[in-house]
Amino acid sequence: MKKIFVKDIKAGDRLKDLFLIAEKTMAHSQKGAPYLNIKLKDRTGEVMGKVWDNALSLDLLCKKGDIALISCWASTYKGALQMTITDIGVVGCDTVAMDDFFPKVKGDVEEMFAALLAFVDSVENTHLRLLLRGFLDDEAIATKLKRTPAAKGMHHTAVGGLLEHSLSVTRALDALAPLYPDLNRDMLITGGILHDIGKIRELSFDSVVEYTTVGRLIGHIVIGLEMLNEKLALIENFPEDLSLELRHIMLSHHGEFEFGSPKLPQTRAALIIHQIDDLDAKLSAFAEQIENDNTDSPWTGYHRLLERYIYKG
Repeated sequence: MKKIFVKDIKAGDRLKDLFLIAEKTMAHSQKGAPYLNIKLKDRTGEVMGKVWDNALSLDLLCKKGDIALISCWASTYKGALQMTITDIGVVGCDTVAMDDFFPKVKGDVEEMFAALLAFVDSVENTHLRLLLRGFLDDEAIATKLKRTPAAKGMHHTAVGGLLEHSLSVTRALDALAPLYPDLNRDMLITGGILHDIGKIRELSFDSVVEYTTVGRLIGHIVIGLEMLNEKLALIENFPEDLSLELRHIMLSHHGEFEFGSPKLPQTRAALIIHQIDDLDAKLSAFAEQIENDNTDSPWTGYHRLLERYIYKG
């Protein structure tokens, strides 16, 4: 049974406890001595660990994704907590409480899914409502949507994060719709729900979040477009103009070529969906960075993807 979580570890602590091995790489010092970099994780956060002694033998005892009993002591290095690992013992996943190691969204997944269905029922356009039902009534899609994180490391990384993100984006779009009455609310709601749907096939989630082969080779934007085309083909006489606008939203929601978007937003709906998607992702990234920072500093550590330190306020 796990006794201490990452968020509660302080410099000077010595412990022997269970952690998920999220990453593991072998490196060499300037003198050529081997050492291990191991990222330790539980549901409250993650911390980097180092194996300085017996690195080669301990490397053989564990792999990425294992739950392991770690003997270590905590210190700080360049303002961040770091664990010096002295021993590793892998344990069976069936002998531990797996909820200790995987962060979950704070809200109830079934309640969030019901809220998303309520938005579907509010869509007035029959074709768009049928399309959304085609996705959310698909048991395989719904099951993965409730479980898949929205990203591997940037935002909404918890179990159920994709559902949380999709609902958050849809709520924001619904709130903005009255401020821009010339926009099509039905299109905004549909785009908000479906823009990231390809991530259920881009990402796999077992003990760690990984990209699938199709996710690496094609990516969620094109996967999502393919899924959309599959569902559109099942709806008789789906209007071509709606189909075209929806496909454009899927292809442009990353907003910029440099961020992997095949097209720039060229409709008002596509533009606002991109902006809200980006805003929600960044706000989540800020929140997760602050929540996972266990230092006394008013600033978090450097966020590599956002390329900044974040003020905790």
